[in-house]
Amino acid sequence: MSKVTVQKSLSEYDRVQEAADFLTKRLPEAPDLAVVLGSGFEGFTEHFNSEITIDYKDIPHWPSETVVGHAGQLRYGVIGRRRVLVLSGRAHLYQGYNHQTVAFSTRVVGALGVKLVVLTNAAGAICHDFTPGNVMVIDDHINAMGKNPLVGSHDERFGVRFPDMSQAYSLRLGRLAETVGASLGISVVHGIYVGVLGPSFETPAEIKYFRTIGADAVGMSTVPEVIVARQIGLEILGLSFIANMAAGVLPTPLNHLDVLKAVKQAANPLSALLSGIIEQA
Repeated sequence: MSKVTVQKSLSEYDRVQEAADFLTKRLPEAPDLAVVLGSGFEGFTEHFNSEITIDYKDIPHWPSETVVGHAGQLRYGVIGRRRVLVLSGRAHLYQGYNHQTVAFSTRVVGALGVKLVVLTNAAGAICHDFTPGNVMVIDDHINAMGKNPLVGSHDERFGVRFPDMSQAYSLRLGRLAETVGASLGISVVHGIYVGVLGPSFETPAEIKYFRTIGADAVGMSTVPEVIVARQIGLEILGLSFIANMAAGVLPTPLNHLDVLKAVKQAANPLSALLSGIIEQA
């Protein structure tokens, strides 16, 4: 009678630990902070002196499929006195990933000992006072994705079951971003980000609704990562590059190519802003 070996499936905690162990063996020292580069901030990698670059596809369990404009690489280097882990690209719910997979990278950087994370994205302006080219410090968010990465069985090794979200974003880091932006002549504003599932752009009626409930900018990422980062206990800075006005604000249709063009033009000032924040964080 043949013997059949059944391999027990790994828990999410074990998957995170495998990825963290893989990276620990390849990084010279534990990073102080992590930066997730969303659309608009990818140019930062051209100014970041990477000591080590690792493709996402080589990291155990790490989602490797990225969207256009994202390199799909993890980079390690030093800025000032800070050891920095740069995530060039992220997983999105609209790509078909589940909420656990979208949250995976955040849990891994937490397992590496990171205490501070900078989450960046490109967003559409809902607030009429914003203009494309602004950088919005995220003061708070609204989760309109219909998903929460903490749904399901709870593993207390990740943190508490019901994390407090009353001050998810660091006031200290928000003030620092404003100060650094002013020194560089970059228009930094503050506002509330609403995260939506995507990938279609929102309708004018949806944007009107989001404005009514208090949102200033809209995007398709960041919120799941923030929820998990708060559960872990990380200090968070959220930055949105305002790439366009949201649907219905202007009488023109939205086009993703226009968003990519806007973020490319802003690459240098956004890179300077990130570098200045990291040096002083």
